[in-house]
Amino acid sequence: QVQLVESGGGLVQVGGSLKLSCVISGRDSSADTMGWYRKAPDGGSDFVAMISGFGITTYRESVKGRFTISRDNTNNTVFLTMNRLKPEDTGVYYCKDVTIQAYGQGTQVTVSS
Repeated sequence: QVQLVESGGGLVQVGGSLKLSCVISGRDSSADTMGWYRKAPDGGSDFVAMISGFGITTYRESVKGRFTISRDNTNNTVFLTMNRLKPEDTGVYYCKDVTIQAYGQGTQVTVSS
């Protein structure tokens, strides 16, 4: 059974940084496309960042230059480094194995002004 477990969220002031981690178990995800998403106020999900099995990255326009997605295939882990955080970055961030459409439970990020 594949599981994705996120960690690293928390409360941070405007301009601060956080690093989210997503550990994948039950599957070798090194060739998978992995993504980070944020739950939207309307209950949907907003794409934040994605990394392919080849290491090609894409980002939501509003986070370009501030967020970095990376992966450690040895440890089956995907990261989202978040710098210069803004209040509008607040939300529940969750990791997704796009290749097999599997999600984690999410981790809360709150940016206070």
